[in-house]
Amino acid sequence: MATTVYPVLCATDVGASAAFYREFFDFDVTFDSDWYVSLRHPDGAELAILDSTHPTIPEGYRERARGVLVNVEVDDVDAVAARLEAAGVTVVQELRDEAFGQRHVIVRDPGDVLVDVITEIEPSAEFLAAFGSTD
Repeated sequence: MATTVYPVLCATDVGASAAFYREFFDFDVTFDSDWYVSLRHPDGAELAILDSTHPTIPEGYRERARGVLVNVEVDDVDAVAARLEAAGVTVVQELRDEAFGQRHVIVRDPGDVLVDVITEIEPSAEFLAAFGSTD
């Protein structure tokens, strides 16, 4: 049985990617080397950054992942979006509200991974029924 599950994101600049998650999303470093950095958020979420060329990754799989979207829920997406933009982080989808209950912005981290920064909002009546009961 699994004891922990967390994503490991491949990057060409491990330090820059780790710094991104530390600076903008309050992750703390739990292990730090030149090829791998393990991060933990105060709420318990974990994330790691791995050098995409490291030999622990089998030949033929050392390219950076495409099609990965990391969701980060925050209390105030508007404030985080403003900090990200002021720092020059690439915004790939502008801040907007979604009928399914999110206000969000999508940015690109230094390793080209998409990061969807989200604050939950009230969903439209159409989507309300899709949410399970919290009872």
